[in-house]
Amino acid sequence: MLDLKNPTTQQAAMEAFFFGYQAFTAKADEMLERRGLSRVHQRIVFFIARYPGLSVKELLTALGVSKQALNIPLRQLMEMYLVNSVASQTDKRKRLLELTEDGAHFEQSLRREQVKLLQRVFAEAGEAAVDGWLAVNKALGENR
Repeated sequence: MLDLKNPTTQQAAMEAFFFGYQAFTAKADEMLERRGLSRVHQRIVFFIARYPGLSVKELLTALGVSKQALNIPLRQLMEMYLVNSVASQTDKRKRLLELTEDGAHFEQSLRREQVKLLQRVFAEAGEAAVDGWLAVNKALGENR
């Protein structure tokens, strides 16, 4: 176990996390930038792809952002015909989100690059390290 009371260890752990995240997002950031988009757009399409028919309210909860923070990027994705908003069959006031065909291809291309990196580093690190990495990241997500 790392001694996080030691400032040097603290900085080393945070630096590893920072550079790992930077490597994980680098290719996707390039692809997003070419379309004039950012990581928030990627998070939106990721969750819509993961949970098709997600309501706007559910997306807000998943992302942990306000309606104001989501409004502009979601509207941009709709204007680019990457995301559709459709009325719920059961409650016409409720808007459900889905990726268009182009949106699905875009999300898959972003994810593909990140999966390639994860496959490579997971193979290098080994199963025990990957299990630990997953446990740490799940714990981080639960403590936000």
